[in-house]
Amino acid sequence: MRSQNLLIKNAHVVGPETFNGDIRIHQGIITTIGQDLSVSPDETVLDASGQTVLPGLVDVHVHFRDPGQTDKETISTGSRAAAHGGFTSVVAMPNVTPVPDNAADLKALLTKNVQDGVVHVHQYAPITMALHSNQLVDFERFNQLGVFGFSNDGVGVQQAATMKAAMAACAAVDAPLAAHIEDESLRGDGVMNAGPVAKGLGLPGMSNQTESSQLARDLDLAAATGVHYHACHISTRQSVALIRQAKAAGVHVTAEVTPHHLLLEDTDIIGDDPNFKMNPPLRSHADRLAVIGGLLDGTLDMVATDHAPHTIADKGGTMKTAAFGIVGLETAFALLYSRFVRSGRMTLLELVDKMSTTPATAFKLPAGHIQIGAPADLTVMNLETPYQINPNTWFSKGVNSPFIGETVYGQTVATIVSGKIVYQQKEGR
Repeated sequence: MRSQNLLIKNAHVVGPETFNGDIRIHQGIITTIGQDLSVSPDETVLDASGQTVLPGLVDVHVHFRDPGQTDKETISTGSRAAAHGGFTSVVAMPNVTPVPDNAADLKALLTKNVQDGVVHVHQYAPITMALHSNQLVDFERFNQLGVFGFSNDGVGVQQAATMKAAMAACAAVDAPLAAHIEDESLRGDGVMNAGPVAKGLGLPGMSNQTESSQLARDLDLAAATGVHYHACHISTRQSVALIRQAKAAGVHVTAEVTPHHLLLEDTDIIGDDPNFKMNPPLRSHADRLAVIGGLLDGTLDMVATDHAPHTIADKGGTMKTAAFGIVGLETAFALLYSRFVRSGRMTLLELVDKMSTTPATAFKLPAGHIQIGAPADLTVMNLETPYQINPNTWFSKGVNSPFIGETVYGQTVATIVSGKIVYQQKEGR
């Protein structure tokens, strides 16, 4: 993407580098920060008066469904949704069709991410062939191609021997392994959290141990192999305790939590509504308090959306038959800013840290900072004007969300990637 010569005037910056002033961007890099900078003839001016400028948001867990499932999402629509939500870097999971478990398909997907993405679209490679097998991919070759890491997200690695071998292979090439943590033998046909709500609705449940038992296995294996183990979408109080213990013991583990697990619990499901069906499921009140506490104390390092678009048909019917997952890229920041920052539960700086700086640092991405010499990946937000979550304004193909209709604060005014304005607010969007 071609960068612009851009001058952001009157910026109120919140992040690791908090300041008020002007930001000059040249060839995709922040070159000058100062007061009352003069405008050069070749510069585009973006006046940020009354707005808040943040380091571009980073989401290490999205599903763009491309190739093979483009009726649900494409790299183009998904990356535009990311920009609309204030994200400048995302990492796509490999549960697409075909699974990129060979060099040719992986190369094609990496190229397509660059060609079609309006934000930085990084790519996980699968851990095993076709995701469901126990045959490992070529970790060394795929790492050389430039993948972000390895993950079978959507499918938990069921065999401990397979997971240990995969961790050793990742450690050998210094690549992270991101785990979808789920014991399928314990999940059975569950579609929501096991407990009184599921019983009342007559729906099969998934116990907390579906997640935590496999996490305990993985953390022990991670300690033995030295891999950077990343725990996806943590949802239970037992899992938070396990991660806290592992970190104290020196295990190289990072963990993410989704906005929906921070904001919703199973008691919010008052009927058989597939928009509340996700995996892992919405848990109990005690679990939600535990993941909030884990995020605030650093046990859970970051927020990731697990953006999972589906067609209306796939999310239709009942929770027993509908697909798992909800969209999140275009609602994540606004929901968390509205519910947590405006309520005083956390500061804006803490939210920026969890949605930008920490994920960038944990995965060695050149993001999360607004300083001279840094890549010009920034987000301009309007934090003062309320608006209603409306899927008609979204760029994503997916409209599967339980948050539709909520009034929130934190609307993206502009998103800048490598010095180029890739999203700018217009009337109605």
